[in-house]
Amino acid sequence: MSAGGLASGKPDGEWLRVHPATPFVRGWVALAAIGYFFGRDSFERMLQGQPLIDDRIAGRAPWLLGGGALMLVLAVLGFILSWYFTRYQVAEGYVRVNTGFLFKQQRQARLDRVQAIDIVQPLLARIFGLAELKFEVADAGESAVRLAYLRIDDARQLRATILARASGVRLDPAHPEAAAPEAPEQQVLQVPPSRLVGSLLLSEQSVFVVLGAAASVMLSALTENRAFFLYLIPAALGLIAAYWTSFTKGYNFTAAISPDGIRLRYGLLDTQAQTLPPGRIQALKVAQPPLWRLFGWYRMQVNAAGYGAGANNGEGGSRTTLLPVGKMDDVLNMLALVLPDPGTADPLRVFHQGVNGLDSDAGFVTTPRRARLLAPLGWRRNAFAATDTALLMRSGRWWRQLVVVPHQRTQSIALQQGPLARRFGLADLVLHTTTGPVAPRVIQADIREAQALFDAQAARARAARRRQTSEQWLAQAGPLVEQPPLVEPPQQLPKLASSPREPGWRGPTTPDSRTTPTAPQQEGQQRG
Repeated sequence: MSAGGLASGKPDGEWLRVHPATPFVRGWVALAAIGYFFGRDSFERMLQGQPLIDDRIAGRAPWLLGGGALMLVLAVLGFILSWYFTRYQVAEGYVRVNTGFLFKQQRQARLDRVQAIDIVQPLLARIFGLAELKFEVADAGESAVRLAYLRIDDARQLRATILARASGVRLDPAHPEAAAPEAPEQQVLQVPPSRLVGSLLLSEQSVFVVLGAAASVMLSALTENRAFFLYLIPAALGLIAAYWTSFTKGYNFTAAISPDGIRLRYGLLDTQAQTLPPGRIQALKVAQPPLWRLFGWYRMQVNAAGYGAGANNGEGGSRTTLLPVGKMDDVLNMLALVLPDPGTADPLRVFHQGVNGLDSDAGFVTTPRRARLLAPLGWRRNAFAATDTALLMRSGRWWRQLVVVPHQRTQSIALQQGPLARRFGLADLVLHTTTGPVAPRVIQADIREAQALFDAQAARARAARRRQTSEQWLAQAGPLVEQPPLVEPPQQLPKLASSPREPGWRGPTTPDSRTTPTAPQQEGQQRG
């Protein structure tokens, strides 16, 4: 059976096998280790011009060669059995993967719960034209289903079919088993390599390393002991490794919008293509380190269900990055994709003030003046604002941050107040979403305003969840797709700017966007 069974018209629900080269692509390290263990000595002797086999073990050479051959045969046999017993199926609203010939395991994911689908190509897989599919569901801790490896065309086809079924696209009733074509896309932005390199050189790590180097020079000059320079060696090596990892992960970063979600592609050696379905992003953060202000650069990260457990490691960090470095126009265009309906009549002004503003412009409620002793630099910057569709929280005078949480993604809310905050009549409001790099928090709000926001945000979240009647995002929008399936982008996708001077929110909004708040929301807005 081929990996492209769905594309070739085979019956829906048939069990299919992955590509035959899969075990060798995944297990080449074991083969290399066996070859190194048995061939290292002979290789070194050959380089020295000596006989390949030492005279002292010449009598045991046949046994050693036989043992090596036996290990090689067992490894290859294990690879073949692993491939033979690895099968996958897409049927009855699930994607299932069976693995193992001694210890069997079946993993499955509901199509309507799939949060994202990634296509990953390690370097060796790229050489053979193969790819791995990762299916993410809500807080699975690790990828709910990993399907490796398929031919790259089959992987793209399978992803398009699963996303079409998960989104609620109505396929041709006469051919329900037919595979959906890959949805068209519109490129939003591309990060130039020069900007990526510049952002790394001006990153927070560089600041700390420069400060450490300056401190080492001063201590060496004052104590006449040059041993302090030795402490810079591991720091420099760690910085180089971090730079290389960030560069390879962010290289050739592109973002595009399509009917099945936001598509992100990046990678130098190992490439990755993510598809984040609309509405599955739980929280978003726009951040600007101090040195990035010189060039007007920003970084965007998200909390997405299924990515939380690995958000702090290298792979998870790249998967939760919506924009590694970009200008304000790039930020606004990406915000327009995540939040097609901004819930305000003047979104550009509101989000500009959220990213760079101070005080109470554009409806932001700031920390009261009496708190300037607790936050002498940040009290004018710390603020919140609520639109009809999201809660905006800004903070940080030097390291600027804007956090955006759609109302329907608020899972729970908490008020926190320490002894000093209680003395000044302040409180923090914490919004709980899925695990990730974004920690939504309203910092040092007036206690009465924090309590009013607590009640209002709870009402907004309830009203927003009631409007979300289905996990199938295209099904909520009504009959947007003609027969046969998905040949053009649905009309509710936001039009992007035709020039950098017209960023974001230029087209029609989603059908469930509104102009008049519901009764609970009106009350919440008055109290907030």
